Amino acid sequence: MIKAIIFDMDGVLFDTENFYFKRRETFLGSKGISVKHLPPKYFIGGRMDQFWENILGDKIANYDTKALEAEYTAYKNTHRPAYDELVFADASTVLATLTAKGIVLALASNSAREDVEDALEKSGLKQYFTHILSGSEFAEGKPNPAIYNAACEKLGFAKKDIVIIEDSQKGIQAGVAAGVRVLAIRDKVFGVDQSKADVLIDSLTEALQFVENENHNSSI
Repeated sequence: MIKAIIFDMDGVLFDTENFYFKRRETFLGSKGISVKHLPPKYFIGGRMDQFWENILGDKIANYDTKALEAEYTAYKNTHRPAYDELVFADASTVLATLTAKGIVLALASNSAREDVEDALEKSGLKQYFTHILSGSEFAEGKPNPAIYNAACEKLGFAKKDIVIIEDSQKGIQAGVAAGVRVLAIRDKVFGVDQSKADVLIDSLTEALQFVENENHNSSI
């Protein structure tokens, strides 16, 4: 019986990955730093503090990465996505339906707290989540499972009664490492490795159908 669901945010509730990649590329380009040697999928589901070594390579000693991160945070705050336009069309309906069925919802995103709050406020989705966890609260982001372990603890259910909905390779790895079943929304754009997910789905609506079918079969 599925009693709770933990949602990732970007790529699951919001179609933001292209925006994030272009924003990051533009900022770094203004500093004379290229990311053309890295595919867009490398960045999906990650945090800036995870990227510097591969972005800068053997030139990393020439940069103050903490200062760059601070500059990028300031840049992000003045170049925010229109979350209300990028939210997936079925997100609100699916979350409302799950809530009405008594399933407890949490959100666990690698993104910074201010970005998570901004996205949920602008889209009207915040009301559906009993617990909201962001990358700001954890020393290491996904694929480290800490955020998902913490979310499970807050939810208070056995991990067998929880599922995670993800899209990125890092997020899927984190969910698997936490010992929770992972549903992954199928990537059709970036070529993300989603092979470790327990189930591949095409949309949030399909995730809802999966949960309804599983709970129906469990009650028979």
